[in-house]
Amino acid sequence: MDKLRYEADLNAKGYKYVCGVDEVGRGPLAGPVVCAAVIMPCGDMIEGVDDSKKLTAKKREKLAEEIKKKAIAYAICRVEPQIIDEINILQATRLCMKNAIESLAVKPDFVLVDGNMTLDTDIPQRYIIKGDAFSYSIGAASIIAKVYRDGLMDEYAEQYPEYGFEKNKGYGTVAHVAGLKRAGICPIHRRSFVKEWML
Repeated sequence: MDKLRYEADLNAKGYKYVCGVDEVGRGPLAGPVVCAAVIMPCGDMIEGVDDSKKLTAKKREKLAEEIKKKAIAYAICRVEPQIIDEINILQATRLCMKNAIESLAVKPDFVLVDGNMTLDTDIPQRYIIKGDAFSYSIGAASIIAKVYRDGLMDEYAEQYPEYGFEKNKGYGTVAHVAGLKRAGICPIHRRSFVKEWML
C-alpha cells in the first residue's frame, strides 16, 4: 500500500504543505480528546508509520520522537472534559482538530482529515475514512496524539488512582467502572458520558 499516494497527488497539483490531522480519545469516559496536526516531508519517509492502534506502546513512542524531529511542523491540542460536556464529543473533536491545524508554525495549504467529518476552516480539505491506515501524514498525526494522550492519562493515574487510568487510559473497562461505583466521579470524568454512575 502506498501511504504517500494522497500526499503525492496533492503535491503534484501544487499543494506544498499537506497536513494530516487525527484525534485520540473520542470514546473514553475520562480525560480530554487530543488532536495532532502534522506536515511531514514526503522525501524522507519514516518506516513503520501506521494507525497508532496497530502499534505497541514502545514502537509508538520511538516513532513519535522520529516524527517530531522530521516534521516540517506539528501541533498537539486538547479539549477538556468540561467543554466536551458542553458542546458534545463530535463538536469538541472538530474544534480540537481546527485548533491543532491553526497552531502549526507553517500554515498548510491542504488538510487530510481522518474519519468522515469536515472542519470549519478555509483551507482546502479532504476526509479519509481510516485515514490513519491509508495516509502517511494522518498516521503520523495519530501516533503523536496517542503518545501524548497516553502520557497524560498516566499522569492522571497518579492524581486519581481509584480508576486504573494507567491501564485503561480513561476507557470504560470493568476496573474503571468498578472505580466509578466505588469512588464516584473525579474532575476529569466526562459527566455526559458517566450519567448512570452519578446517582
